[in-house]
Amino acid sequence: MLTIKDIINDLNLRLLAGAGNGDQQIRGAYASDLLSDVMGRAREGELWITLQTHKNIIAVASLKELAAILIVNNGKPDEDTLAAAEAEGIVLLGTHEGSFGICGKLYKIMEGHALV
Repeated sequence: MLTIKDIINDLNLRLLAGAGNGDQQIRGAYASDLLSDVMGRAREGELWITLQTHKNIIAVASLKELAAILIVNNGKPDEDTLAAAEAEGIVLLGTHEGSFGICGKLYKIMEGHALV
């Protein structure tokens, strides 16, 4: 079992919102910056990796019942996005790394947990 807390610790991520949901299990990951792509292809329980920081990412994550959103490139969501994440119970994470690097590291972690 791989949890959000595990990912935060293993990848040295920042917790931006949704602190009460760290024990939630992660079932996989999906990387995309197109909301329509995520709506069509991401699966429940996955970690979404994106550079998007606007409020609409919260609606998509809630709709798809994603485990969390990981914002790359040191992206800074505004206060409306953070408030929406808290209201919807969506975990928002942040990293200074780009998508390619963080996806590679995450793949290795998930491979060790037989998630890929």
